Amino acid sequence: MKAHVDQEGCIGCGLCSEICPDVFRMNDDNLAEAYGEVTDENMAAAEEARDSCPVSVITIE
Repeated sequence: MKAHVDQEGCIGCGLCSEICPDVFRMNDDNLAEAYGEVTDENMAAAEEARDSCPVSVITIE
């Protein structure tokens, strides 16, 4: 599965990269980006990051 961050709506809080660094990181513009695959091993953390996003810009498909 893949995660996606709508960077136009991202506020750069960094919560997703703290919760699930295997999937999310902050880029040079201090916006979140999804760079890793969502696997069975990190699915719970990726979903927690998605659900914790204060502006709801993360999707997992």
